[in-house]
Amino acid sequence: MRVKIVLTFFGLVWLSLLIRVFYLSVQSNSYYETLSSRNTVKTVKIAPIRGEIHDRNRLPIAINKLGFSVKLQPHLKHKGKDSQLDEAIAFLVGELNDLNASKIRKRYIRNDSYYNHNDIRVVDFVSYEKIMPVYSQLQLNDHIVVIPAPKRHYPYNDLGAHVIGYVAKANSKDIEKDPLAKLIGSTGKSGVEKYYNAYLEGIEGEKTIKVSAQNEVIEELTHTKAIERQDLVLTLDMRLQKFINKHFTARAGAVIVMGINGEILAAGSFPEYNLNTFVSGISSKNWKALIENIDNPFTNKIINGLYPPGSTIKTGLGLVYLSSGISQWWNVNCVGTMKLGKRNFRCWKHTGHGKTDIRKAIRESCDDYFYKGSLKVGIAEMSFGLKQFGLGAKTGVDLPNEFIGTVPSREWKRKRFNRPWYIGETLNTSIGQGDFLTTPLQIAQLTALMATGKWVKPHLAMEVDGEKVQPEYRDVLTPQQHKKLPIIQQAMRQVCQAKKGTAVHFMHAKIPVAGKTGTAQVIGISQEVKQRINERDMRYYTRSHAWFTTYAPANNPQYIVTVLVEHGGHGGAAAGGMVSDIYNKMIELGYIKK
Repeated sequence: MRVKIVLTFFGLVWLSLLIRVFYLSVQSNSYYETLSSRNTVKTVKIAPIRGEIHDRNRLPIAINKLGFSVKLQPHLKHKGKDSQLDEAIAFLVGELNDLNASKIRKRYIRNDSYYNHNDIRVVDFVSYEKIMPVYSQLQLNDHIVVIPAPKRHYPYNDLGAHVIGYVAKANSKDIEKDPLAKLIGSTGKSGVEKYYNAYLEGIEGEKTIKVSAQNEVIEELTHTKAIERQDLVLTLDMRLQKFINKHFTARAGAVIVMGINGEILAAGSFPEYNLNTFVSGISSKNWKALIENIDNPFTNKIINGLYPPGSTIKTGLGLVYLSSGISQWWNVNCVGTMKLGKRNFRCWKHTGHGKTDIRKAIRESCDDYFYKGSLKVGIAEMSFGLKQFGLGAKTGVDLPNEFIGTVPSREWKRKRFNRPWYIGETLNTSIGQGDFLTTPLQIAQLTALMATGKWVKPHLAMEVDGEKVQPEYRDVLTPQQHKKLPIIQQAMRQVCQAKKGTAVHFMHAKIPVAGKTGTAQVIGISQEVKQRINERDMRYYTRSHAWFTTYAPANNPQYIVTVLVEHGGHGGAAAGGMVSDIYNKMIELGYIKK
């Protein structure tokens, strides 16, 4: 009996084993075939090469410098006498002796893990010239992988830095917004590089390969090429940009040259900085120098610099006055000061302008005319009209993070500060002071409106993917404003051409120019900034900002030139010569016919 029980037990065990063998070899065949496929067929994403950027003359302004990155195979032995990692690093540094072995080792160990089966990048970029003499030796090392890795390069260094922008390493936030940034490793951080980043990145490619258990490639099964986009052409003319940069040496501010169709031919925010310093990562020392510079080189003053517009606003406000019922012949007697309550509101000309109408008020920039006109019109209509012209809103330019500025009003102050509006604030607003803030590009856009009667959207892209960018216009003026606009245009011509025009003595342009000067007071300097200003420089940094915004030719407007010189004092004196030189250069380049 016991023998039967033992035999039965052994029989059951063997039967169970046979059933299990059958299951593993036959029934589970499809499961393990799938598992085997996953282990041997690998999908590899192919990073696209970033598209280049050219100026309107097809000169390259953002290109890709040819080079290579270096990777090491994962799971190399880290420790002991036979450390595969140390041997591979020693070989690599021996061939490329300017590399840092310690940094390479730390980077490798940080990214190596049991779950990672991809090669680990340890050197981001080695130039073509450096790597080619040792390329074949590196390829012979089984643990080292050398792959093409272009690096962004800006041939003009600092020219147009704030509008062109730069590319740098992608951080976690960049990757969260754009998964392709993880594959590429970099992304557009500012300017056009950021605004058109999705286009410039291109489209990733993909290949499937069969690999062995040792991660060696056996066969390439499929291959879809990455798509590189090459056709981003900007409206910028780098010849004009270079000319302007030379004129703005040792000064801070902004310059904009724009066609009446919105094409920006040149745009500079000064001081500028070398874009190439950001591509591989800027040092903490250089970064600190940039952000602590009193002149704010890292701020794009074209769209992020907020300044009181000063008297440049008198053209738009004058049109509001005329369309609100004030006659073109209405005049004031400017004696240099106007008393309101217990306060005296002064005109810039202490002796006064005498009898002044709208033309003279713009030509000679009489504050008293605009003070008294604001009392007739009121802040509600003033604010509404200026917003109608585009102030207090984005211009729509193709740059990221544009500021909107401030057009003061009762509603704005109540919402912002929960305080009542005072009549003195209406007077301050009428001369572009107080809480009134604009960007240089907004003033350029307003000048284009005064020149042509049409609101135009500024833009930097001329061609995207082979398609020409069309200008965008809006008719924002009322019929009454269209009717009165020639009066404003006549006064703007007188600013630059008439005997007592505020800019006439500073002009030497070879064509007739129309425009408006402005002086914007520096309201205050923060305590934090004061601590970084030398005592001998304090007087300079409390000087008013100088504005000069123009269009030309005066009788046939084609181009706008707007200049802001920080702490420059009088607009005509600080910028009249520069504006004249810019127009003369545009004649030389063939943009304007004499």
